[in-house]
Amino acid sequence: MSGELHGRRALVTGSTGGLGLAVARRLACDGCGVVLHGLAAPGAAEEVRAALSREFGVAADYHRADLAEPAQIASLIEAAGPLDILVNNAATRHFAAIDTMAPEDWEADLAVNLSAAFHTIRLALPGMRSRGWGRIVNMSSIYGLIGTPDRVGYVVTKTGLIGLTRAVALETAKHGITCNALCPGTSLTPGIEHRIHGLMEVEGMDQAAATAAVLHGKQPTGRFVEAGAIADMVGFLCGRSGRDITGAVLPMDGGWSAA
Repeated sequence: MSGELHGRRALVTGSTGGLGLAVARRLACDGCGVVLHGLAAPGAAEEVRAALSREFGVAADYHRADLAEPAQIASLIEAAGPLDILVNNAATRHFAAIDTMAPEDWEADLAVNLSAAFHTIRLALPGMRSRGWGRIVNMSSIYGLIGTPDRVGYVVTKTGLIGLTRAVALETAKHGITCNALCPGTSLTPGIEHRIHGLMEVEGMDQAAATAAVLHGKQPTGRFVEAGAIADMVGFLCGRSGRDITGAVLPMDGGWSAA
């Protein structure tokens, strides 16, 4: 534990598991108090919250909120208290071609992936400005940098997050606040693991071949992007060395966007 963020308080959306939890753990490791968020019932999230607090000796809380509902976002920010760090990580995605995508799925992608970040930022910024310090990290995606078929809502919203990041960075540049976006490539999520095991069972591939098939056309490195590495980048941006990095869009995609 470096203690560099001791006394700071962070909200990480979508953080009861996966990448969000990795980010929360990294900030806690630096001494930051953490507010976890998700859609789990409080009892189900308690084990995660308690483990985080116990391991790193920091204050940790959990608040449930549906990010598709602006009123619940406002309640989340109010309950979280004064925030120094905001990480907009929560996301949803729907797979369909644009002419077959259900309008309600489009609206859900817009609400959770883009409008929620607008609301959390606008509500957290006054406190950051008053204290003269703040760090905002928006979790975009490789699909904020390139297109792909059959997930138009995800591509549009992750691209929009980059525009939001740049606008906020310029508006807050003189207030001790930074705002940056990360664009990760493919990580080893439960969904990706399911695809790998499916190829192993149906196609008779070994794990290495199935992994290579899933990664085909993606990271030129031929490996998954580690959640811990993405979390470390968030920690770097929130620390003293990230003070003059703002408005940046940082690919963490193993060279995918360079191909």
